[in-house]
Amino acid sequence: MPEIINLLKKASISMLLDSYDAIFSDFDPRPYPERALSDDFLIEARKAIRESKSGLFELHLLIPKHLHNPHEEVVIKERMHQHFHQSEHLLQQQQKGVIKTGLALTGIGMLMMLLGSMLSLMAQKEYIFNLLRVIVEPGGWFTVWYGLDQIFYVSRQPKADLDFYRKMTKAEIHFDPY
Repeated sequence: MPEIINLLKKASISMLLDSYDAIFSDFDPRPYPERALSDDFLIEARKAIRESKSGLFELHLLIPKHLHNPHEEVVIKERMHQHFHQSEHLLQQQQKGVIKTGLALTGIGMLMMLLGSMLSLMAQKEYIFNLLRVIVEPGGWFTVWYGLDQIFYVSRQPKADLDFYRKMTKAEIHFDPY
């Protein structure tokens, strides 16, 4: 029972900002609703979330009192959630694409190995069939193993990024003046 209660507790993560611009890229002059998030901000947020055990988060962004603007904060929160949702969706699509490619390669490789075994029966009579078998059989093995590598290893590589964006889409974002 304490484990269930622990999972429902929200971790509180605080980040100190000089201004609202610290959240966004210095190279992007667009207004807040369109502006790209800063790589530095995202890296620091990843570090903070990685150190926390909880699945739910409250992200407290500390902003100087004289810069505190609730109207801008609403727009910034919307932009941040939009970025996190888009990034999560993109990573999910990439992961699905890698798995589809892996399945297709594995299927093609198995067909190549099947063709190689059929050619081995014909190879007893003709040299050309033996030559084709020598070419197709290793290609089939390679293609199967490469496809399986895509499914079991490559598709899992963006897992940390996907976990980060999943957590951030559910995070409550608060701006706190200091």
